Amino acid sequence: MSFPCPDQDRSLRVGLYKCPYCGAQIEIFSNEDQVKCYECNQLVYREKLSPCIEWCASARQCLEEEKRKRGREKGGK
Repeated sequence: MSFPCPDQDRSLRVGLYKCPYCGAQIEIFSNEDQVKCYECNQLVYREKLSPCIEWCASARQCLEEEKRKRGREKGGK
């Protein structure tokens, strides 16, 4: 008799993404926002980030605030 793993989430989906740094194809699961590229070890994000993140010191904070705001609008906390 086999039992499913209690931590197994059957709603997970995987997406294939191209690393913007080296071009390698990587997998990002639906429960992940970012992963390290297997080839160049750079962080690759599931969502496209605003170009301001490359040069603005406050960009990460702004993007996090926007993400929280969208979550509240969709019924999150």
